[in-house]
Amino acid sequence: MVRCPECGGVLDLEEDEVEEGEILSCPECEVELEVVSTSPVQVNALTDEDEESDEEAEDSEEELEEEEEEEEDQ
Repeated sequence: MVRCPECGGVLDLEEDEVEEGEILSCPECEVELEVVSTSPVQVNALTDEDEESDEEAEDSEEELEEEEEEEEDQ
């Protein structure tokens, strides 16, 4: 039995139904949860900081790709 780390609500998750890194929502409190392990199933609550750092990482990757393309063009 998996419980939401925020509200303690029971999440009906089976090992073969989820993948590590998958983002889910708690049906009770609607907080976003990330699957961190599938055997046994474990989830962590995502915070706004986690989402922002993911967005920043994506932006940094895009900037690097653009710089590499500019260097190749020269």
